[in-house]
Amino acid sequence: MKKVLLFAIAFVVLSFTASDTGVSKKEKKSAAKFLKETESGVLAAVKGLSTAQLQFKPATDRWSVEECMKHIAMSEMAIWEMTKAAIDQPATPEKRSQIKMTDDDVKVKVEDRSSKIKTSSPLEPQNTPFKSMDEAVNSFKENRAKLVDYIKSTDSDLRNHVTNLPFGSLDCYQMVLFIGAHSARHTKQMEEVKADPNFPKQ
Repeated sequence: MKKVLLFAIAFVVLSFTASDTGVSKKEKKSAAKFLKETESGVLAAVKGLSTAQLQFKPATDRWSVEECMKHIAMSEMAIWEMTKAAIDQPATPEKRSQIKMTDDDVKVKVEDRSSKIKTSSPLEPQNTPFKSMDEAVNSFKENRAKLVDYIKSTDSDLRNHVTNLPFGSLDCYQMVLFIGAHSARHTKQMEEVKADPNFPKQ
């Protein structure tokens, strides 16, 4: 009986330790839900569009729906590679004080299109490796599925791995949210293109 009691106490202690050093089940569930919702938004925005509609540009300096999709798919890989590189490095809890944004801030501010941001050259649609819309969509779906599986199952201490971005520091859990919010940002951009009065009827 004494051994059973000691085992139970040890299990409880270890359980609390795991939640303190990683992300909670609630946080994992919330992130996975957000990633799935934003994925659905992207796919709904491009579903059933003709070639003419996919390639329509409201102006010469604006992207088409297809170009947005290529950018989203390429960014999905690039942002995750940056995040994974930070996770693979030793934890940096001392950098947590540099983080000024809440999780909700990340989702809201990244998605907000009131301020325009020029992307880096490798993430510009014409510089991506995707030769077609289908290639971009399939890459996006594949990588998003992997990310959802990762966030559901990871035991990594995402909160204490901090990475620096041009607009500030985020922990790696927030970087996962950043990926979802980034795709939502460009879903809005695609909807703006579709709302243009000259957008092809078919």
